[in-house]
Amino acid sequence: QVQLVESGGGLVQAGGSLRLSCAASGGTVSRHVMGWFRQAPEKERELVAAISWTGASTYYRDSVKGRFTISRDNAKNTVDLQMNSLKPEDTAGYYCAAAKTIVVVTTPDEYSYWGQGTQVTVSS
Repeated sequence: QVQLVESGGGLVQAGGSLRLSCAASGGTVSRHVMGWFRQAPEKERELVAAISWTGASTYYRDSVKGRFTISRDNAKNTVDLQMNSLKPEDTAGYYCAAAKTIVVVTTPDEYSYWGQGTQVTVSS
């Protein structure tokens, strides 16, 4: 059973940066699409970024394009999310997820494994 553990969240001022990391254990995710979702209070969980298992294909939601970068290291079983130019509207719980699929998928139901999440708070 794959387990995902996120780290790197915290409190940052608007315009600042954070780097989230997700480490997988209990199995390899090297052949999984990996995604970062976020969920703010009273809002639906939304996909922020995703990356194919080769790293050749990525997805970003429009609101983070040019500011966030997703990357993965299959040898280390990790996936990172570099977040720059953070805005207060980026405040949310951020969750790492894995989907056993070749193509990048965008809905939560398509992801089989989830981490517990890490909180990101951006102050204005």
